[in-house]
Amino acid sequence: MALNVVSSDRLSTNVKSSNLATGLSGKVGSSKNLIINGAMNVAQRGTTSTGTDAYETVDRFACTFTGTDETPTQAQHALTSSDTGPWAKGFRNSLHLTNGNQTGGAGAADRILVAQYIEAQNIANSGWDYTSASSKITLSFWVKSSVAQNFYGYIFSSDGTQQTYPIETGSLSADTWTKITKTIPGNSNITVDNNNGSGLSIYIIPFMGTDYTATPTLNTWAAYASGTRTPDNTSTWYTTNNSTFEITGVQLEVGDTATEFEHREYGDELLRCQRYFFVSGESSDRTYQICGGNGSNGTGYYVVNCPFPVTMRAQPTCEAFSSYGEGTAGLLGTNGSNRIAASNTTMSTTNTSATNVKVNDTTSDTLVAGAFLNIRANAEL
Repeated sequence: MALNVVSSDRLSTNVKSSNLATGLSGKVGSSKNLIINGAMNVAQRGTTSTGTDAYETVDRFACTFTGTDETPTQAQHALTSSDTGPWAKGFRNSLHLTNGNQTGGAGAADRILVAQYIEAQNIANSGWDYTSASSKITLSFWVKSSVAQNFYGYIFSSDGTQQTYPIETGSLSADTWTKITKTIPGNSNITVDNNNGSGLSIYIIPFMGTDYTATPTLNTWAAYASGTRTPDNTSTWYTTNNSTFEITGVQLEVGDTATEFEHREYGDELLRCQRYFFVSGESSDRTYQICGGNGSNGTGYYVVNCPFPVTMRAQPTCEAFSSYGEGTAGLLGTNGSNRIAASNTTMSTTNTSATNVKVNDTTSDTLVAGAFLNIRANAEL
């Protein structure tokens, strides 16, 4: 039987034409976007909240409310084909804020802002020469407001001598998606440490009172001062009851051009988010099992082996919550009794990956070895 032999030259040509390296580079380890969860697809904590913790819904985006008469609602909002602009670009979710009724008006210390804090080492190793004015990064995002007005934001460099770079959206038309693009040069005064702390922060601001604003020069780096973060804000949006503000498609990339948004697979984005926050399961799950300890009537503790799905940014703070068979938050023994309320437990861990988590028994009830529980681990910036 004759064999067909492929010459080495032909084999080389075939491999080259398949462009395997190029095809894989877009899926494995490639990440031009320094923002995590910019498409707002991951919301481990929940999809809507009127809570006041910075992180309540969409992962990696902190929503801060200060001085409000009524706390705004933040939500992961599902987009539809009527969301002209971002829908056609593949976006299916936004971070959506619904303003409360600010009956006291626009107070000087009032503010509503959205921020993402980027690890310093991600900036330091990004390829941006942040000390050179000729080296640029580009921020782009989609924004929509129910009120027509201009909005501000700023980029904040936190290491060394702190620096700010104020930006504006320009006048937005009501209920219309607009893509904003800002190209930002480096500056010799910027310092970025090569560590896991916050190195660069992106702030997008529906409203800030005059305690934080003045007359800084837009699109220029300057030394940070708390009272000159942005120009004075128009208060119309803030004083309009139930006004809305939403963003999606947030991207920060090295270079002087806003390229097409880097859509990542959900699982990839989830793992990136879990470096900062991880929740093991819902109240009906049997996730982690107590494997030992000396708990006894409020004086002991239990050990739970809790491997995190990724190495977390730092040693996390941990919280136990509902376990299998328990309708309200608490840790449950295997016999369906001996409940310890989550609010009466504290947890600690010693590292950032697979670890034994100590659950301190702070009540007079006693868990038994073999009980199941779920865990929230938080290592946010």
